Amino acid sequence: MTDEEKAREACFETGIKLGALYHQFIGTPVSEDSVASLEEAVEEAVGSQRYVVDADVSVEGVEHNRFGYDELEGTMLDVRVTVEKDGVRVEATMGEEDGYPMMRIDGVRDV
Repeated sequence: MTDEEKAREACFETGIKLGALYHQFIGTPVSEDSVASLEEAVEEAVGSQRYVVDADVSVEGVEHNRFGYDELEGTMLDVRVTVEKDGVRVEATMGEEDGYPMMRIDGVRDV
């Protein structure tokens, strides 16, 4: 496998991790009291996936509905994920941009 192929596979794996995180947790009920435990649960879930070496999740903008909680939305997530596969390290983020949750590859390098 060439270095370029390794980098593409590592980027693909990173995208899978972010997509899974997004679709697994969006809609989860959250309150100000449960933000920390939700952040930890998301970090642990993503961090337990193959090739993930680091995951950091922050939830921002929790408000209350009339029942005293909110539902997690993609725009509330600030995520950093680091994946290593076949000697390639990929760093990626997900965060709100213009009212939309954007995922991006921030760096790709050999390790």
